[in-house]
Amino acid sequence: MNTSIRGRALTGTALALAVATVLTACGGESSSTATESDGTASATPAVAVKEPLVATFDGGLYILDGESLKLAKTIDLPGFNRVNPAGDKDHVVVSTDSGFRVLDARKQALTDIEYKGAKPGHVVRHAAKTMLFTDGTGEVNVFDPTALSSGKKPTGRTYTSATPHHGVAIELSDGRLVSTLGTEEKRTGALVLDRNDKEIARNENCPGVHGEAAAENEAVAVGCEDGILIYQDGTFTKIDSPDDYGRIGNQAGSDASPVLLGDYKTDPEAELERPTRVSLIDTEKKKLRLVDLGTSYSFRSLARGPHGEALVLGTDGALHVIDPDTGTIEKKIPAVGAWQEPLDWQQARPTLFVRGHVAYVSEPGRKALHAIDIETGKKIRSVTLPKSTNELSGVVAGH
Repeated sequence: MNTSIRGRALTGTALALAVATVLTACGGESSSTATESDGTASATPAVAVKEPLVATFDGGLYILDGESLKLAKTIDLPGFNRVNPAGDKDHVVVSTDSGFRVLDARKQALTDIEYKGAKPGHVVRHAAKTMLFTDGTGEVNVFDPTALSSGKKPTGRTYTSATPHHGVAIELSDGRLVSTLGTEEKRTGALVLDRNDKEIARNENCPGVHGEAAAENEAVAVGCEDGILIYQDGTFTKIDSPDDYGRIGNQAGSDASPVLLGDYKTDPEAELERPTRVSLIDTEKKKLRLVDLGTSYSFRSLARGPHGEALVLGTDGALHVIDPDTGTIEKKIPAVGAWQEPLDWQQARPTLFVRGHVAYVSEPGRKALHAIDIETGKKIRSVTLPKSTNELSGVVAGH
């Protein structure tokens, strides 16, 4: 769901050490893996973490050091939890049963900052702002993530959709807000509000609207069951799929490329379709290209590299690196063992999270987490965790 994925690459020294060393962190409680049942921690963490990663497991969160992959803290948090970057160097947004909660990953503790509401949904980062969409209420919250460091809930923009639905919103650099339209039963498109919340544009030619991404030159897109809808320079443009039903529901964008990466499904009746094609949407030429990977993937398989590369984690266990301009699969990087997407979307499956030049890939079947250098294709580090993880994220500052 992220609009662009940036971060600091490993330093040359750290990378050299990392390539030469494979560490394994096993289960068991110690001062570095202490569990806090109430989600809080002491003022001074037992172990400082660099570039924190956060992974969910059944009943809690793991906080890991992004360079060493060492497990620093285990936090108990019942329920099905989801994690996304908050947009600064310290925090991660955790979607819980009660709403969005803010985790200080660097201090290894949940904060008191919470956006309460049923069915917390998409978290979007764009133009130095973070947007939260609460499906159960239709409420949108927009805030400056750097304000989270105060420990208080940021004062920001709020907007409530006409009807609650599974939606998404993104604020542009000039204050315009693009937000989806729909009800719990039917989603139809998107509207645009000016900075004063006055509607200035609308398009309802996007059935089943889902997901968002932003490309170079602030082209913003939402997926449809028959293509993709782009908003740029004050105008909506619909790009149709080559199939009557060609659903693009999950996208990944990059500020370094005008081309968006999306999934692509063609069977509306499937309990679970395991597609082998992905979509590349050129927001400048307004054209859509399909690329057959020869393997299936899941909604947690899409990401972008530091130079705009399109990255897809296939069920063949490889990280497929695609040139977004030509659709050429440039290389396949071995990442995990072969896997199959489970029927239930909440069940764990290998997950891809990219920050800078490093791709982090979870392997729940082996309780493993791997760090891979995208440029060289070499596996930097691997660790074994006490429990299998589900979602994977981390701190990502700036856009």
